[in-house]
Amino acid sequence: MKLKFKTIILLALLSISSPLFAQWKPAGDKIKTEWGEKLNPKNVLAEYPRPIMARQNWKNLNGLWNYAITDTSKAQPANFDGKILVPFAAESSLSGVMKNVGASKDLWYNTTFTIPSDWKGKDVLLNFGAVDWRTEVWINDKKVGTHEGGYSPFSFNITKYLSKSAQKITVKVWDPTDEGPQPRGKQLNNPNSIWYTPVTGIWQTVWLEPVAKQHITALKTVADIDKGVINITPKVFGGTTGDLVEVKIMDGGKLISSTKMKAGKPISIAVKNAKLWSPESPFLYKMKVKLWRKGTVLDEVKSYFAMRKLSTGRDAAGIMRLELNNKSYFQFGTLDQGWWPDGLYTAPSDEALKYDIVKTKAMGFNMIRKHIKVEPARWYTHCDEIGMLVWQDMPSGDKDPNWQGRGYFNGKELIRTAKSEAIYRKEWKEIIDNLYSYPSIAVWVPFNEAWGQFKTPEIAKWTKEYDPSRLVNPASGGNHYKNTGDMVDIHQYPAPVLEMNGPDHVTVLGEYGGIGLPIKGHLWNNDKNWGYIELKNSAETTAEYVKYAKQLEELAKKGISAAVYTQTTDVEGEINGFMTYDRKIDKLDVPEVKKANEDVIKAILP
Repeated sequence: MKLKFKTIILLALLSISSPLFAQWKPAGDKIKTEWGEKLNPKNVLAEYPRPIMARQNWKNLNGLWNYAITDTSKAQPANFDGKILVPFAAESSLSGVMKNVGASKDLWYNTTFTIPSDWKGKDVLLNFGAVDWRTEVWINDKKVGTHEGGYSPFSFNITKYLSKSAQKITVKVWDPTDEGPQPRGKQLNNPNSIWYTPVTGIWQTVWLEPVAKQHITALKTVADIDKGVINITPKVFGGTTGDLVEVKIMDGGKLISSTKMKAGKPISIAVKNAKLWSPESPFLYKMKVKLWRKGTVLDEVKSYFAMRKLSTGRDAAGIMRLELNNKSYFQFGTLDQGWWPDGLYTAPSDEALKYDIVKTKAMGFNMIRKHIKVEPARWYTHCDEIGMLVWQDMPSGDKDPNWQGRGYFNGKELIRTAKSEAIYRKEWKEIIDNLYSYPSIAVWVPFNEAWGQFKTPEIAKWTKEYDPSRLVNPASGGNHYKNTGDMVDIHQYPAPVLEMNGPDHVTVLGEYGGIGLPIKGHLWNNDKNWGYIELKNSAETTAEYVKYAKQLEELAKKGISAAVYTQTTDVEGEINGFMTYDRKIDKLDVPEVKKANEDVIKAILP
């Protein structure tokens, strides 16, 4: 009888839950990753989304929401079109929708949630990892706020909008893709060759967290290895002159320093005999930060930092080099687009998000150029922990003016409208603010191949002054200006070259390679695939890669200080990745690639 009773209960539960989840399945017939194939819609990206400033209590809102696509002239819909799996963009397979939205439409979301009973007396923050592009939010039919920008997190304090029972959230998103001047990276309404499917709507985790009315909103950390200190600036909301911020620093589980300072003041803490961070030894110090008032802890977050320095200087031969921790260091990486065949901008799982970094490290690289896209916070923490330098591009937008790939630019730059320029400046600042404290980030890249490039010396100068702890690659691939930024970056396909090498600047090869190898059964398109050159098999492709690496090794000795190979994976119609787009096949011989890469990196060592 007990077995029969349990069976009846199980069937009853299944009958309740199955109607909801039967409404979701991956849309379309495109290739999938193994993580996408086993995705559980009840447990989507369940990890805490912001490990560099983590709180213990939080609630994940990822999962199935209602959605509707309406004309922009229409009000909030009374009825919805179906279910969408948040946080996957509407155009993605894993959203369950796989529909283009476009500038003439709005994408609406709606769901309900409850507030845990032990959050009573706390303020509640509603956090969005990223939404592309303009977001409007209502709680219980009351307007909470608006945010513009597709690549930075934002939050609303929703406490005063909450009811005593279940809560309703409504979100409206508008995204013009390539019909607007906003940063959009490689999204195109009509994707082809090196341009990809649009991404509209919520594409990073949505979550709630309880906080005191006075709470920590950000931690800005800057290491100074020459002085042996870590500089920390906690930002506090609602603090008073009597509030104190306490910082504890740990080496593993051992407390090595503790101090208190008035809230809002910068804190400088000595780190004796500091363990320096590098890709070969990615040591991270743990940090606990508390906000105190009259002996009571109002807020507490966990964080981390690294002791490392990025600079330029001359080597023994007088060549200007990139330096890590005051020593010449060749940075060698992959062009990483961060796209997924099933999730587009969004990795199907945290394991998948980490996989590309682990694989890149296994191939002997020490750097990733995150190409005209920004990743979720956890991606940068994985780079910090694994030991991977990052060149962070600004996602491109607006129009493409004249592109001059060699020599110093003597043409006419794009003149953006005041609105377009304001959007760029706002979003670039937000991206830097959000990523400032991740030690893996080594280089800021404001412009790529002239797309949207404007006021280059001014933008490069602002970037360097805003973050003097990092290097600035002002114009990757062309439209170069003298005495601007920290390096001159040449793009050359397929084989590497050394050009524009000068005595007063660092020379880098921001893109090269692009060897194409299509693998049947693992292609986004069965035809119209594209690479800079196309070879027939893995052995042939590996040999060509190693040939280029040998050439690069010699060019490094003569003046190249960093190089970026195109690319980590195939992406849609591009077939020039080390891996297939679904990450199921390594297209080159990994041990051979690793050996060749290590020889390149060692080429400039004393």
